[in-house]
Amino acid sequence: MAGPRRRTVRCASPAGLHRISYLEWGDPRNGRVLVCVHGLTRCARDFERLAGALCERYRVVCPDVAGRGDSEWLADPMLYAMPQYVADMVTLVARLDVEQVHWVGTSMGGLVGMILAAQKGTPVARLVLNDAGPVVTKASLERIGAYLGQAPVFPSIEAAEQYVRAVSATFGPHSDAEWRFLTEIVVRKNGDGSWRMHYDPRIAEPYRKAMPEKDLELWAYYDAIACPTLVVRGAQSDLLTRETCALMRERGPKAQVVEIPGIGHAPTLMHDRQIAVLRDFLLP
Repeated sequence: MAGPRRRTVRCASPAGLHRISYLEWGDPRNGRVLVCVHGLTRCARDFERLAGALCERYRVVCPDVAGRGDSEWLADPMLYAMPQYVADMVTLVARLDVEQVHWVGTSMGGLVGMILAAQKGTPVARLVLNDAGPVVTKASLERIGAYLGQAPVFPSIEAAEQYVRAVSATFGPHSDAEWRFLTEIVVRKNGDGSWRMHYDPRIAEPYRKAMPEKDLELWAYYDAIACPTLVVRGAQSDLLTRETCALMRERGPKAQVVEIPGIGHAPTLMHDRQIAVLRDFLLP
């Protein structure tokens, strides 16, 4: 597989313009586009294995959401919220010059896809929600909020990996090489040789301010979705419950649901069995 192309697109916000970085695999002339969007503190390279498996059939596009990875930080941290993320993705799709896309979103990226797919005239023609849905449990929001934005400094890459393994333990079993990869793509080296997480710690400000008193419910968006939808759930997920998935089968797009055993929040889509589930849905 040839390496990805890194590109940027300029997006607008009430505070000015910012650049969104994205990676692109496959033939740039291919009109069949798969957009893959990562979780809250992750990055575009999370989808490297999936992109490698699908780039012969798709032009695979994976953005770093604003404030993460190689995308610019927002001038106003309170803009780190769904309206801005959805607007940025509309700009990205316009840059790709296609009328329709297929969408894979993990956690936050799934919520962005769900909201975009609910809009009139949406470009989303096929949707995969990876451990994301119209009910986000308060317990999971509190668990994530406990470490979000802490901006720790690590003396070595090994120490950074220990941290990533701890906060991402719910990803389930991975090899040592896979954990090192999952670490290296979300950290950067400081000038003094130490390491830091590669996202704007200010994303925690609107997250904590918007913390609901109970589970967050987004059924109005889900019920408005008309495209074929697949839900991938980690069997031990504390964010997406089995009860919510049962309702998702009956409401809105009447999603297909596949549960991945031995995994919590969220499947990393790095392993062959998980990739096969997506391939079967996206390329029937």
